[in-house]
Amino acid sequence: MSHAIHDFTGKLRQPSMLGTVQAYVNWRRAVRKAREAGEAAPEPPAEQAPLSINLDLTTACNYRCDHCIDWDILNSADKHKEQDLEDSLTRMAERGMRSVILIGGGEPTVHPRFSHFVKHIKSLDMQVAVVSNGSNGSKLLEIAPLLDERDWIRLSLDSGSNELFRAMHKPVNKDLTLDEICSWIPKIKAANDKPRLGFSYVITWAGAERDGVDVHENVQEIVLATERAKKSGFDYISVKPFLERTPEGAEVMDPSGAKQQLDEMLTRIRGEVDKALTHADDAFDVYVSTNLRVLEEGNWKDYTNQPKTCHMQALRQVMTPTGLFNCPAHRGVDKAQVAPVGAFKDEATACATTASLSGLLDRFDASHECREVTCLYNKVNWWLEEQIAGEGDIEASPERLDAFL
Repeated sequence: MSHAIHDFTGKLRQPSMLGTVQAYVNWRRAVRKAREAGEAAPEPPAEQAPLSINLDLTTACNYRCDHCIDWDILNSADKHKEQDLEDSLTRMAERGMRSVILIGGGEPTVHPRFSHFVKHIKSLDMQVAVVSNGSNGSKLLEIAPLLDERDWIRLSLDSGSNELFRAMHKPVNKDLTLDEICSWIPKIKAANDKPRLGFSYVITWAGAERDGVDVHENVQEIVLATERAKKSGFDYISVKPFLERTPEGAEVMDPSGAKQQLDEMLTRIRGEVDKALTHADDAFDVYVSTNLRVLEEGNWKDYTNQPKTCHMQALRQVMTPTGLFNCPAHRGVDKAQVAPVGAFKDEATACATTASLSGLLDRFDASHECREVTCLYNKVNWWLEEQIAGEGDIEASPERLDAFL
């Protein structure tokens, strides 16, 4: 199932998304032909917009996680202008955007109009997902009736015990426990059992650090967390490895700092994940992320071999209170900015954003900028490269009602 979640090629070939993808491929073919002929490159499609975005509603967070990948941008004074954001979402939906994931450089449920924006996204007939730290269960319960079977909520919990949870996440509310967070799951299910509810577990190891701060190891609680997730009523637990940021701002997977030898550490992780997998059944899934799978297989560096052009930056972007960026791996990094705050809020900014994207596709050299990134979009980027080099239309795949990229 985890492979289906990360089968981005299959997702782009769905009839509901293929028109936008084909228009992009046709444009990039025309750009290459024009340049080979020494002619001016054609303009991008007039209605160009991403098919999917990660939306950071806020940079505010009520946790102080030692393993947070977005530590540097948390709790800044930057904010969306709410009407502009609403207008931007509307315009992008009109241009073909299919999904929004509320996630990223802050906790979405602390935004005072969190529920309003979820309602607005659903009114535009888009799929919506929420990645939350789980601290505001009442907010998640409030939006549950708005969701359908295409949507999901995933809680970033990374622990199996109350003690490790508090040590890793350092919630501002010092009375908050993992027990309390998980107690909301049956209530959400009772309100609406259509959306899938997930327990996210980022695996951390001794020797990992964030800005010189040691990260708590949690390998020992993978099974305990799996048992807790199943007992609490989650539909699945997903396990994935810890990421760090390079000085240039890219998110990378770098296990070289582990205090154990890499092989020994992976053997420990594999043993715990294998035990976790025994808890999977018809009502509960254990997902092993692509990043963890390639780390175990030893071929994770193959996924750092990127094409010069990242084509996915045209189809999936990150909207934050500081601007629109080409990828979560470069969230908040100036050289990865597609547009400033307010992208797509009106026709003028939509046109400016499209023009800016055209320049970024040429200027942002993924083979260099992402050379250390174990990229989940590596294979689909190379597939898009093949489509642009070829001719004819892309063959459609069956519709799976999954527009999350």
